[in-house]
Amino acid sequence: MNPEVLIIGCGFLGEAAAELFSAQGRNVLGLVRNPQSLETLVGKSFESASCDVTDPESVERFAPRLKGVPLAIYSVSSGRGGAESYASVFRDGFHRVLSHWMPRRILFVSSTSVYAQSDGSWVTENSPTIPDRETGMILLEAERICMNHGGIVARLSGLYGPGRSVLLRKFLAGESVLEDGGARWINQIHRDDAASALVRLGDPFMPSGLYNVTDNSPTTQKEVYGWMSEFFHRPLPPEGPADLHRKRGWTSKRVSNNKLCQTGWTPSFPSFRDALPLLTPPLA
Repeated sequence: MNPEVLIIGCGFLGEAAAELFSAQGRNVLGLVRNPQSLETLVGKSFESASCDVTDPESVERFAPRLKGVPLAIYSVSSGRGGAESYASVFRDGFHRVLSHWMPRRILFVSSTSVYAQSDGSWVTENSPTIPDRETGMILLEAERICMNHGGIVARLSGLYGPGRSVLLRKFLAGESVLEDGGARWINQIHRDDAASALVRLGDPFMPSGLYNVTDNSPTTQKEVYGWMSEFFHRPLPPEGPADLHRKRGWTSKRVSNNKLCQTGWTPSFPSFRDALPLLTPPLA
């Protein structure tokens, strides 16, 4: 049976979205890049298969079954790679998928890292996007490809969830630092809320365009670590210099989710503090 919903990149986020679509009675196919990743999807409520979007032959092999799929969600990962990996997976792989499978509706999962604001200002989907990293520029190229196909771009803020939180892992390991006093603004979204946002945006009547996917509560770094300090009864991290060489660039902005909320979507975890009691080690 041909799928109604195709999740390209059925990992941490894609798997959760696939489960939600499947719960609606939709026929879902989740794709992963390597056969080893399929083992984690055994016994799920949806079908899964391996397809490497960077390999033309792998993509072409699925064309007879996937051409014209009603909804395709492109939710891939660069595998922590740099600009070359980003270009191969996010831009070139995305273009290859669209060319061979021609989905009727496409949703591209991007990142709020395309906003480079560092003055603590609020940013919306209409705010300037001038990232200071090549990876961010590549994401913008992929976004333009999506928009030229009449698709939807979901710009996700920092993703965390069950067993995964970079900030919490660093705090528990004693590696966290209040950079420049901890005044930098941080934007996050729980994995389950991000997945429900993809389901909402995947509605066939949803207008195409850009949507920020983030929780209701942009928070300073010091406040986030303050919540952890209070919850775990540990001292705040020491102060230190800002890491200006971080992969996604040094930014400090407050990302608005107002446009997404106007569609009827509401996060179950309005802030990181609401989810903190449910985040338990080990953390990746």
